[in-house]
Amino acid sequence: MDSILLPGEKLEPFGSGNQVIVSDVHHFSTDTILLADFSMPKKGSRCAEFGTGCGLISLLWCQKSAPEKVWAIDFQEDACSQARRSAALNHFSEMSVLSLDLRKISELPAKELPLPLNLDLVACNPPYQPTDAGQHNQIQGKTSARHETGCTFREVASAASRLLRWGGRFCCCLPPRRLAESFSVLQSVGLEPKKMRLVQHRSQNPPFLFLLESRRGGNSGMELLPTLILETENGSCSPEMLRIYGDYKSGCSKDQTASLSSIKQQGGSV
Repeated sequence: MDSILLPGEKLEPFGSGNQVIVSDVHHFSTDTILLADFSMPKKGSRCAEFGTGCGLISLLWCQKSAPEKVWAIDFQEDACSQARRSAALNHFSEMSVLSLDLRKISELPAKELPLPLNLDLVACNPPYQPTDAGQHNQIQGKTSARHETGCTFREVASAASRLLRWGGRFCCCLPPRRLAESFSVLQSVGLEPKKMRLVQHRSQNPPFLFLLESRRGGNSGMELLPTLILETENGSCSPEMLRIYGDYKSGCSKDQTASLSSIKQQGGSV
């Protein structure tokens, strides 16, 4: 088992006996698991994940939903290597990993794309920070995960719109300060926001994350789902978070749920 690991990598279980290869640069946090659950495809769907990092969202889709095909995309080859080896380790033959700059999806003719059009679902946990916001991490992979140095949200949305079938879903998560911007960007590329869920640590705390589903060519009108509360008043994991975690964790600690308060801890990149 250890022979599949490169220096600095380790195996992390994510339920049902499956494991994902993680490193200091390409790993995952609770928002990864939240988006995987929120975007869960229907059985037999054809899906793509942008900025896959270690590949956990795609892996969770394969584990829980039996999609027909999943394309996990990242422009960093070390991330793609991790995700490929994790897919092979768990025998998820329906998962293909592509090393690809998302901007090429909007630029290339359809016949030159390494994946088909008319997908049912695209999901992305995009960089939370615009390029000019905050300090950049000196490690390139972490910078790409947190800041829009490789691809802007508009470019992510445009690529998703190109790949999706009419009525196909695009799911993402972002901090509330980017809510108005995200609506404007999505609508400008033909993706209509249809379903949103706010996330907060406890009932008395303000939301710090939103999960958003848009549909290509959707009509106006959006459903606001009940707010997802991560912790009970005594600091234990809420019943819904226990459902979302499933057998990934037998319980939740404050350390696990607090990981959502840090901006962009996982190593996905677009």
